[in-house]
Amino acid sequence: MPIPVYVFTGFLDAGKTKFIQETLYDKRFNSGERTLLLVCEEGEEEYEPFPNVHMQVIENQDEVTPQQLAALTMKYRAERVIVELNGMKSSSSFFEKMPQSWELAQVVAFADGRSILSYNDNMRALVVDKLSVSEMVIFNRLPKTADTIQLHKLARALNRRIAIIYEYADGSTVFDEIEDPLPFDISAPVIDIQDDDYALFYRDISEEPKKYSGKTVRFKAQVAQLKKEREGYFAPGRFVMTCCADDIAFMGMPCKYENSASLRTKQWVSVTATVAVRFHAVYRGVGPILTALSVEQATAATNEVATF
Repeated sequence: MPIPVYVFTGFLDAGKTKFIQETLYDKRFNSGERTLLLVCEEGEEEYEPFPNVHMQVIENQDEVTPQQLAALTMKYRAERVIVELNGMKSSSSFFEKMPQSWELAQVVAFADGRSILSYNDNMRALVVDKLSVSEMVIFNRLPKTADTIQLHKLARALNRRIAIIYEYADGSTVFDEIEDPLPFDISAPVIDIQDDDYALFYRDISEEPKKYSGKTVRFKAQVAQLKKEREGYFAPGRFVMTCCADDIAFMGMPCKYENSASLRTKQWVSVTATVAVRFHAVYRGVGPILTALSVEQATAATNEVATF
């Protein structure tokens, strides 16, 4: 049976330790299960002992191995695992080292609402790393007069599904209930994707492909050829930057087009296509597959690299 893993991430002194401590005091969460608590970052707050919680300090999060984590799980016969990650390390790289017996149950990010925008300006890659993988973010220590719209935009630009909670200095909390409509009409006969909206479109169709099944889309893209693909297919897409120049990657979708052999790699085209959802090796599973209705030569997008 998989071992549930609860992960708490965020920068130093963002409130992770305090929240975990309070959660362990809550009998609805902690009713005596044998718990392995991995602490990858030690701040000013210290954990109080619990008879069913076995704390292990991880000195270097980057050097831990799946074998070490599995051995700790067996040593303490853990029924679940709680992890406090190091804010200056990659969350994603830690997930890659999780033993096969572990299963992510929840990922929560914490951020000091007074300083997170500054972190985003100066260490955006680390901010993206945390918010993009989290189901929830708690912006804390906010003054009551704080303008939360920039915090909302930051979180939802990186993760449209993330839940947002604002925690104020007086102890009160508010759930963010702002809805973020897509910048294009998904109910239109032809879903027109503007150049600046490609990154959002790609992420949405990748996360919820069934929503687009049977629909027609139109967007501007560059041509990419598919390796080991039979003739009659290409991959229209865009280079997308998530956080910085180092992470620019091409994001495209397989597209059936009988004249694909006539297209040049990196040529700009306007594609109108219907969407189906089925297996493809590109996804190593099910994903959106396009069938071109038309592919026309187009001018390059003003911003050739798409962003969120």
